[in-house]
Amino acid sequence: MDSSLFLTANEQPISLEQGLRYLESAGKLESVIWEIIRQHILEEELQSIESIEEIETSDEIIEQVIVNFRLDNQLTNSESFQEWLDSEGIDDAIFRQQIVDSLKLDALKIRVTEANLQEYFIERKIFLDRVIISRLVVEESALAEELKSQIVEDGVSFEQLVREYSVAEDAVFNGMMGAVNRGSLPDELRVAIDLANPGDLLGPLDIDGLWYLVRVEKFLPVSLDEQVKQELEDELFEQWLEEKVKNINVQFQVKF
Repeated sequence: MDSSLFLTANEQPISLEQGLRYLESAGKLESVIWEIIRQHILEEELQSIESIEEIETSDEIIEQVIVNFRLDNQLTNSESFQEWLDSEGIDDAIFRQQIVDSLKLDALKIRVTEANLQEYFIERKIFLDRVIISRLVVEESALAEELKSQIVEDGVSFEQLVREYSVAEDAVFNGMMGAVNRGSLPDELRVAIDLANPGDLLGPLDIDGLWYLVRVEKFLPVSLDEQVKQELEDELFEQWLEEKVKNINVQFQVKF
């Protein structure tokens, strides 16, 4: 067999050189190479962790993961589980290997991120904390000033003015935006909220050509629970892996 043969399409051979050239023409070669190098790094790192072998040979852990998966996906009887395997195009052995690989990857993530996780949480906390706010949005600054004066000085209901004047879609909900991540807010609004207390009326603020009056309802600080911990581990791990990829010297051994 020709060592340069990559695959066949309708029994027509496509060489590795052709395949790479096709990917380059489609603008996808860089992303494919990045993924190959990524997987290469992961494989090398996983092999370097001695304790990973204990996970691989721990039948109890693997069986528990399988049980949890089947319960979560309502595949409790053998027939439904086999149907799912068939629909995925895999067998039981491949499925078990996928679990082993996943356990290995989780162990590697912990090894890579645990030393920096607490510091990273503190760094990201301001963007993960949520705040419940309501807004009144108008198109003119003078109108925004007038409406704020009516609320602060005349005691007019914020909700009433929202229904009458706000051009935002949430006007029908009295301007309530619900809980939003502080990190997702426009800079002008986030800075104002950092200095505010629940019940404060902020603005008028010029945001994207519109004028906002924002009432702070409640702060919802985030804690390092399991879900947040997992999200931050994934972020840190991807940063670590991206840096590893950048430092790899890649040289093509095939001309295309």
